[in-house]
Amino acid sequence: MTFRPENYNAVSPYLLVNGAVATIEFLESVFAAERCRMFFRDDGTLQHGEVRIDDTVLMLADAMEGWPAVPAHVHIYVADVDATYRSALEVGATSVQEPIRKGDPDKRGGVRDAGGTTWWISQQIGEGSSDQ
Repeated sequence: MTFRPENYNAVSPYLLVNGAVATIEFLESVFAAERCRMFFRDDGTLQHGEVRIDDTVLMLADAMEGWPAVPAHVHIYVADVDATYRSALEVGATSVQEPIRKGDPDKRGGVRDAGGTTWWISQQIGEGSSDQ
């Protein structure tokens, strides 16, 4: 027996948000997230949820008294940064930064979802540094 669930990574971001189910739906639409485990409180809010995006499990829950929503920034690599950025905007995210390349091999853009999390969407497209 292992010390963690099968196919789980050792480190998982844990997001406390307002509207956790809406955040999960956003992740499913934009990043093809797959739901893992979901536990709801009696009032219908999410006590604990998990989704898998590629090789990573992301954990999240609805904020509650004593555990407020906390703005977070999460970086995620995707196969097509431009298409993913557009997809995020189409499902209601707001732009933080259009995808551009600056000083490293990644082309990166940012969006903020309705729950307040900023997602830095990145695709490695080259080597070395660039100003564009």
